[in-house]
Amino acid sequence: MARYTGAVCRLCRREGKKLFLKGERCYTGKCAFERRSYAPGQHGQGRKKISEYGLQLRAKQQVRRYYGVLEKQFRSYYVMATKMKEGKKGENLLAILESRLDNIVYRLGWASSRAEARQLVVHNHFSVNGQKVNIPSYLVKVGDVVSINEKSRNSAKIKVILEANGSRPVPKWLEANNEKFEAKKIAMPAREDIDLDVEETLIVELYSK
Repeated sequence: MARYTGAVCRLCRREGKKLFLKGERCYTGKCAFERRSYAPGQHGQGRKKISEYGLQLRAKQQVRRYYGVLEKQFRSYYVMATKMKEGKKGENLLAILESRLDNIVYRLGWASSRAEARQLVVHNHFSVNGQKVNIPSYLVKVGDVVSINEKSRNSAKIKVILEANGSRPVPKWLEANNEKFEAKKIAMPAREDIDLDVEETLIVELYSK
């Protein structure tokens, strides 16, 4: 299955809630979901009874789209979560997704959206522990230091992004040093640290069948 390249606002409408896929635009009146919160398509406004499987599928699709992950990779993260010795499977899954490099770049305000974060990572703007990393799915471990590459700090685009997102709160599991353009992952994110309105237990139920 290829990555979705259509209008991302349709994804929010399909899931029935904002997934904040367009960055700052999602917080303004220009957000398409604000005008049309019903599902896209001819029958989008019809009332449908959703089955138990339907609810589980929607939960999985919502999380997958929120983080911009394809099905095969998402399932591999779930398998990884089931093998963790501590914590609940669903919460572990979200913690793994939060640990992706592209998500951390977004959480730090170094990108306006996760899609932009992925693009910036691919274009070699960031390093982990002093080594350049251009893989968005790279999982950052506790103790790792993520930084903006020295050459990229003078980039006009990066400067605009940092200025626009300077007021964005940084999660408590990340310790940012703005003067050095770096941040350290000091803990795994707990469920209360993740601002995603989803019942992750539904995903566990779906994959447990």
